[in-house]
Amino acid sequence: MTAPATPAPPTAATAPVFVTSRCAGCGACLLTCPVHAIRPLGGTLLVRADLCTGCLECVEVCPVDAVEETPVRDPQEPS
Repeated sequence: MTAPATPAPPTAATAPVFVTSRCAGCGACLLTCPVHAIRPLGGTLLVRADLCTGCLECVEVCPVDAVEETPVRDPQEPS
């Protein structure tokens, strides 16, 4: 029998979504996330890039539109 897989530690990668300062702390996104990628951290919520699948369920459920998709920069576009 093999041991259950453990999630990788957080990385510097960018999560597909992020929680803005508009967050009211209701926890709807936290409870909706199917992979538990949203965690409380010092009075705010953190989206773990190593767990987030980008399903956007958190974006849909947030009553104050505080969860947003992370803008994706085109690698062909100059900085």
